[in-house]
Amino acid sequence: MTPATATLAGRAQEVSSEIVTDILTLVGQETSSYDLAHLAAGRDLLHDLAVHRLGRPGEEHRHDGGERGDTLTLTYAGTSPGHIALVGHYDTVWPTGTLAGWAPPKTDEGREKLSGPGIFDMKTGLAQGIWALKLARECGVPVPTVTFVFNGDEEIGSRSSRPVIEEVANKVDATLVLEPSERGAVKTARKGNGTFHVTASGVEAHAGLAPQDGASAIIALSEFVVAAAAVASPDRGTTINTGLITGGSATNVIAALATADIDIRVSSKAERERVDAELEAIKVSDPRVHIDIDHGWNRPPMTLNTASAPLLDLAREVAREQGHDLPAVAVGGANFVAALGLPVLCGMGAVGDGAHAQGEFIYPDTVPTQTALVAGLLGRLAEPLHC
Repeated sequence: MTPATATLAGRAQEVSSEIVTDILTLVGQETSSYDLAHLAAGRDLLHDLAVHRLGRPGEEHRHDGGERGDTLTLTYAGTSPGHIALVGHYDTVWPTGTLAGWAPPKTDEGREKLSGPGIFDMKTGLAQGIWALKLARECGVPVPTVTFVFNGDEEIGSRSSRPVIEEVANKVDATLVLEPSERGAVKTARKGNGTFHVTASGVEAHAGLAPQDGASAIIALSEFVVAAAAVASPDRGTTINTGLITGGSATNVIAALATADIDIRVSSKAERERVDAELEAIKVSDPRVHIDIDHGWNRPPMTLNTASAPLLDLAREVAREQGHDLPAVAVGGANFVAALGLPVLCGMGAVGDGAHAQGEFIYPDTVPTQTALVAGLLGRLAEPLHC
């Protein structure tokens, strides 16, 4: 290791318990994507944590998310040229109240785990990003100007935060996304995704007196989502999941309306076009029910573009200096910074598993390694990134 690298790695080990405390503090504040009050509390908690660890930023802005969580940008002046964005979301998929019934963490063949709603996806990454800049400063590593972008609507499509993220990404030299790693690997390729809103409009009638007069939107929608699932093609990288369904007005009424929200992931433009066409071609058995599909494509597929390749090389060099390898993988999530042709690395955050599943967890023994990696990369990005 170089002296600076050794200092960063050693210091990260020394303060590991403090970083973990900050992680658990963030997890203790629930931030469901659909709970604006709790999102605001989580946003303020994250802001206060950054100020506590890093001091007041030179610039800060709260971008109103409307019906979704706000986006917070905090900019800290560097000691060297360059400007880097550290991006992460503070909202989670977990409904408010989940924390109270969360199962206690378990060990993994003697290895400690920490578990909680949002700990893996992605509150650990948020704390590690703040501490990465703190450690680099404390260890005298030259650092570029850093803009943190914390958004509260990622789990529901980043519709309000996307313009903010893209604006920041266009102004900086590189973007590091603090999403969880893939078992320690960075993510250099991700699928594109969309959330399709499907509405079935039927004919209302009394379920006992005149069922023949009704056309059930619920039955038709059920037929549709089963047919939609068959459009998936995992071999081609396409997955389709109906995650939400609503419908009907009473048990004794033939349902006139039903809706579904469907998550779709694709790895290519061709698959996107195939999915669009095949979903539109689905027919339901009762012609009196009308099916309307809102094709809500959100993020394009991400590949390792020519701008990002040098960034990956640099991150791997830092990892080697710190005594470990840094693999890269393709995953099923999504990212839109790469679509702008800009340098970006994703998956710089937690090491663990179970995103969006009961029992998601991190390995706390990896926290100092991941934090030191980002800190070391910030130091190297104080120099120009040559493509």
